[in-house]
Amino acid sequence: MRGIELRSSWLTVAMILGLSLVGAASPGLGQTAPASAQSDNVVWESLAGNVYEPGRWRPLELRTLFADGWNEAWASPPNGEGGAPRQGWLNAYDGVFYRLFLLTFNYAHDVDDHGGDNYLAGLTAYTPLNRRFQLRWDVPFVTSTPNGTTWGDLQITPRLLLSESRNFTHSLDVTVRIPTGDKDLGSGIGAVSPVWNFWYNPWSGLVLRGGVGGYLPYKNATRESFTANFAPGFYFTGHDMAPFGDLVGYVSTNLNQLTDNQLGGFEVPNNTTVTITPGFRDYLGANWYLLGGVEVPVTHPMPFDFQILAALMKVW
Repeated sequence: MRGIELRSSWLTVAMILGLSLVGAASPGLGQTAPASAQSDNVVWESLAGNVYEPGRWRPLELRTLFADGWNEAWASPPNGEGGAPRQGWLNAYDGVFYRLFLLTFNYAHDVDDHGGDNYLAGLTAYTPLNRRFQLRWDVPFVTSTPNGTTWGDLQITPRLLLSESRNFTHSLDVTVRIPTGDKDLGSGIGAVSPVWNFWYNPWSGLVLRGGVGGYLPYKNATRESFTANFAPGFYFTGHDMAPFGDLVGYVSTNLNQLTDNQLGGFEVPNNTTVTITPGFRDYLGANWYLLGGVEVPVTHPMPFDFQILAALMKVW
């Protein structure tokens, strides 16, 4: 039975990678983009062009998912009608496409009640290839535990934009975790994580974001789970007020509910983990941002006492 599950998981990974290549290479399936957004090389224009030029963005509809936006260079969307910008927050689902990279650092205190601390440093990059498709890259430079230090597990996330209007955007993401790290140090895990996520600006500087998904391991004995996120936040300042521009405070709640009761062939009880992350994001100037947060578990058993999250981000 376990062999069938493993073959199914590998098939899932293969299908996801295949769809990623199709999405990246798709020349478009019908509808013509505005002249201002057309390019002889959609991928290059998305990655290096002037995607912030006013007037390039336009809404995309779910009903035209396979016919619109594939032959059009990505364009940065405007603020919502309430005035809130489309921006990412630490430990919250995205919902929105970006073109940027982050240098990240995490510190987790007293992991698994063993009295030890974990450290993680890495690079996260968002690379749009057209209006409908982008790749997120999570490259862990250092994963340090009381048992040693190693390179972590590389994660690649194909992201599909389902629809986008001034006030609402949602996407389908599928993260493929590749076991490039050391199993003995808590890495070396292969998994697939599909997630539906959204971004919504209902009023003024208020933003609601979140989504639901799953965690499906295919290598090394981790457990399947259902995941969910909800994060409200409010923007207090405008973009031109650097070094305190686009200052937002938010609270992100994450749920991880185990859905199986098997680990290494032995039956173990299910449990639920809920964490809350108060966080902020601040525009420093020259397209640099500072992000931070503190993640605190509110259920038992606790995976750690608390976790400090920090990032320095550059938009290009």
